[in-house]
Amino acid sequence: MRSLVVAVAQPPVIPLDVARNAVTHAAAVRAAAARVVVFPELSLTGYELAAPLVAEDDPRLAPLVAACAATDTTALVGAPVAGPHIATLAIDADGVRVAYRKQHTHHTENARFRPGPGPEVLEVDGWRLGLAICRDTGIAEHAADTAALGIDAYVAGAVDAPEADVVMAERARRISTTYGVWVAFASFAGPTGSGFPETSGRSGIWTPDGKVAARAGRTPGEMARATLVAEQLAQV
Repeated sequence: MRSLVVAVAQPPVIPLDVARNAVTHAAAVRAAAARVVVFPELSLTGYELAAPLVAEDDPRLAPLVAACAATDTTALVGAPVAGPHIATLAIDADGVRVAYRKQHTHHTENARFRPGPGPEVLEVDGWRLGLAICRDTGIAEHAADTAALGIDAYVAGAVDAPEADVVMAERARRISTTYGVWVAFASFAGPTGSGFPETSGRSGIWTPDGKVAARAGRTPGEMARATLVAEQLAQV
């Protein structure tokens, strides 16, 4: 059976300290034993909307590149990038690249960040991963446009208030059952940046029929992991 091991991580984050956060991310990659590890929105900087932009060739990311190379992992990491955009970086043995730019920015983000140009798919071992960031997951058009590209999973990094874990779970169930795909959401746990003294945690992975495959708790450093199996994909 065609399968893909995915983990959703919620590492502790030090606001604005990309170097320290990259080391923490690298440790999570090494611990995950997964082909793909998904991290929250703006995970490298914390949810700091004024954070300096992170370049693809930033030397502070070297420990994370090395961890991905050593474990044959693709890490999907949150960072502010040129544009400026809120973005997902795909990091693997080949280095760092911008894989997706958030389309549906929140009104609090619009003073600095531009909406991304459109949906994106990242392919890993033949699996087509549709990418999203936080508010994108609540926009029906985003899920529909991403699914139209032909995806096996819908993957997002997020940051939410503690009470929002129920909302994110409902979004995950709706997307999974509507499009017959796996869903993986990585959310911050604990404090992260000036806007979120506390966050929801509860990162999770859902099956194509909307059931919980794995879910973390609310503690920073926890992780959820599941094996995605192609035979469970629905024919929609």
